[in-house]
Amino acid sequence: MFSLTSAFAQAPFYQGKTITVIATTAPGGTGDLRVKAVVPFLRKHIPGNPTIVIEYMDGGGGRKGANHLFRNAKPDGLTVGAMSGAVVGLQVLRESGVMYDIDKFIQLGSPESTTHYTIYTRRELGLSSLEKLRAASGIRIGAQSVGHVSYIAGRLFAYFFGLKDPKFIAGYTAPEVDAALLRGELDARANNASSVLRRNSDWLEKGLMDFHAILEVPKGAKHTRLGHLPEIESFAKTDREKRLLAMWRAFRVVGSPYMLSPGTPKEQVEILQGAMRKALKDPEFPREFLKLVGDEAEPLMPEDLTKAIKDAPRDLEVVDLLKTLSGPDPLPPR
Repeated sequence: MFSLTSAFAQAPFYQGKTITVIATTAPGGTGDLRVKAVVPFLRKHIPGNPTIVIEYMDGGGGRKGANHLFRNAKPDGLTVGAMSGAVVGLQVLRESGVMYDIDKFIQLGSPESTTHYTIYTRRELGLSSLEKLRAASGIRIGAQSVGHVSYIAGRLFAYFFGLKDPKFIAGYTAPEVDAALLRGELDARANNASSVLRRNSDWLEKGLMDFHAILEVPKGAKHTRLGHLPEIESFAKTDREKRLLAMWRAFRVVGSPYMLSPGTPKEQVEILQGAMRKALKDPEFPREFLKLVGDEAEPLMPEDLTKAIKDAPRDLEVVDLLKTLSGPDPLPPR
């Protein structure tokens, strides 16, 4: 005999519910576009087609949002973290303000695992070669915040180039760094290669910026347009410095991971992991991701992301060096 009780019992858990996606980025940047590329496909593949809203929680290189997901969000399957990959490194490096345990989050997957970083300077400076860049003093390198992925990338380039007295200026949003560069408030920035070419392709095509080097993630994956640049490891002098770069690449290969709070019920975990698998394998997803983000999707499924985080190097000697490079203090001597 049919009853309303049995009908409701059979309704999908997420039907009529709202999922909040905590995005640890600011609106308008590449990180935001990555989230906007994933969310429609995630919703499509969650039984019950819930409403999904994005809540931006930028700050601390991802710490603010990760702390919220770990400490404050109810583990009921209605809050999903769209994290910066930096949250892995922040904990391994024992950075201040980290109040989460990266190994206790439940992993849903990541839309990309190939990320290249490049560093460039304003053409007006005339630093058209690495020799000229190294001869300059006091280069002002802009970034979003201390500990942000782009901030650390800029510090890595400066360290491996051996720049003279570089100045690291943080406190911008992603679009503001570009604007400050054009106004002459900054001299250089490190950035995700797909971000700069999507937003400002003329900087390369018209030579408005001088591009100096690239940091490949993973190593050996050549960028289609910037693959001719020297790779940062070619400037490494010691095995320790190579291990430093290996650790950084391991942190970044997780891409932009999606996570759930520890303690989320198994039923909701399985629903969301299954939905993420289907979303990342949806034939329309790579096209939409490329259109919005300007880069190819290279997804990590839940089990692959879990393994990547578990296997991230935690060599204490290298941790101490990378921690110094990630912070506000002067660059260490080589």
